[in-house]
Amino acid sequence: MTSFLFPGQGSQYTGMAKDFHDNFNIAKLIFDEIEETTSLNLRKIIFENSSNELNNTNYTQLSIFVASCSIFKVINSEFDLKQLNVRAMLGHSLGEYSALVCSNMIKINNCAKLLKIRGDLMNKAVEPNKSGMVALIGLSSNEVEKIIFENNLNIQVANDNSPMQIVISGMNDELENSKQFFLSNKVKKFIKLNVSAAFHSNLMLNAQNELKKHIEKIDFLESDISIISNYSSKISNNRKIIKDCLSNQMANKVKWTESIIELANVKEKKLIEIGPGNTLSGLVKRINKSFEITSINQVNDLNLLK
Repeated sequence: MTSFLFPGQGSQYTGMAKDFHDNFNIAKLIFDEIEETTSLNLRKIIFENSSNELNNTNYTQLSIFVASCSIFKVINSEFDLKQLNVRAMLGHSLGEYSALVCSNMIKINNCAKLLKIRGDLMNKAVEPNKSGMVALIGLSSNEVEKIIFENNLNIQVANDNSPMQIVISGMNDELENSKQFFLSNKVKKFIKLNVSAAFHSNLMLNAQNELKKHIEKIDFLESDISIISNYSSKISNNRKIIKDCLSNQMANKVKWTESIIELANVKEKKLIEIGPGNTLSGLVKRINKSFEITSINQVNDLNLLK
């Protein structure tokens, strides 16, 4: 059995998926469809990035989405997915939307519309440069939660990326105030991330509630492929459960460690990361070394599937 992983924000880079776009017509068609749906020139943003639009949340999410989906569509056209015996798909934050499209649970144009709204809502949720996110290296999610609780810190765990890498979210002054508590409690590194706001925290609640109205209007389709949602970290093929989890994703913790543990619990062995970079492959290895992991983000990587 095989499961597919899709990356989220932070994995983007100028020129991602360009070799797929230039060498496979099906990849060009994915760019065409998403550009037409969103009225955005994603090719210019991704391939040129002359004004650094690629790091603007309004464009980052759709850019990674089109890159991941175009790569997947090439794989789908060049290889027999039935032979790969795909059991499940999952993605990190934004990547969950890619997983839902590639599992045929949401139509690609509907998802593109959602992501355009999502990026706009997240960008406007908090006054610019007033909130942010910090990566903590050295402690588990439970240990970080304990420090937050015992010291009454006004921050939240946003991403449980691995047993030794946790991301916290909050207002910038609260994050700075928390630094001494973490560094004096075995946190090895306190790294401010280059993001525009405190994603996956209660500062996103109003944006989440607004996005939920749009998610409710989308038809979720039957699929033979299951999804492991960030919100629940549980494998499911139930459309209502998956939709509810997506509706609660934006303001809650990404349970990535628990999601990979869930894959191990269902005896999954082979994982394929699809999209820019190989960050998720690195995180998986820190959580559980038993998986066979392949990362596909360049055309040459397709040889790894032969």
